[in-house]
Amino acid sequence: MAKPQYQEYCVSKYTISLRENFGSAKVYAQNARSILNKASGFISAYDFTLNPYRGCQYGCSYCYAAAFSPNSKMRADWGNWVIIKQNAAEILKRELESWYNKNPDIPPSIYMSSVTDPYQPIESKEQITRQLLEIMVAYQPTLVIQTRSPMIARDIDILQNFKRLRINISIPTGSEKIRKDFEPKSPSIPARLKAIGKLRYSFPYRENSEVRFSVTITPLLPILPEDEATFIGKLEVVDRVVIQDFHASNSRSLVASTRSEALALKEKYAWWYDTGRESYHNFKNKLIMMLPGVEIMEGKEGFGYE
Repeated sequence: MAKPQYQEYCVSKYTISLRENFGSAKVYAQNARSILNKASGFISAYDFTLNPYRGCQYGCSYCYAAAFSPNSKMRADWGNWVIIKQNAAEILKRELESWYNKNPDIPPSIYMSSVTDPYQPIESKEQITRQLLEIMVAYQPTLVIQTRSPMIARDIDILQNFKRLRINISIPTGSEKIRKDFEPKSPSIPARLKAIGKLRYSFPYRENSEVRFSVTITPLLPILPEDEATFIGKLEVVDRVVIQDFHASNSRSLVASTRSEALALKEKYAWWYDTGRESYHNFKNKLIMMLPGVEIMEGKEGFGYE
């Protein structure tokens, strides 16, 4: 069966029509064949990944997920299109029922999301992620949510009912100036910090409930010296901080994420990247020194639930 193509990026008899424009993004709607996909690679510790959307409106310059675009034109236009998996809730319920039929006493572990942001702007209208949470809470999987959006706080009413949940908020830099260069479409750093603080203090104590909170500084972007101490101090609200190098040259798995936009920015911030390993280790050591009650983890290990 031929792969579907997308209007304005190609022309064929299998072309999916443009549904609307939402902000600067072209929006398409498509039925998914499955919604729970076997986890592998960096997040292989989980049973499944769950991506409510394909594509991401934030379009961060360094994002590895651009490599999984449907075609080269859409990869080059990363951040300006999104595909809604319109039947996601229906498929998820069916797949969770199938899992429990085979594994009645073993809740699955799910990582949401690996190649999109479940709370990108279109979610405010479509609420696909919220629908998925409403279904999952009835099945109680171990769930990790990865996002850079304060919109996640909208769903506190559902999230409070999960028993095994980790919320990861991505904040790769503590400097707004640098955030605007590397990820200009993403929410501000103060908004993200406010959201993780609100979430942290919105969960009542419950026996047999393990809700955890992380800030993922992945990949680590430059941080202006005058912003470091204030930023690190605000991370004490979480139980874990995950740090990862930016485009480590010794990791072939990151080749796909080294886009021209990111490479140009690395040149702009040569004062940081010319001594990249030193910059990384200095910042890591400051995290350890200033956050004695917070778990500081690196790379793959930090993305586990435990």
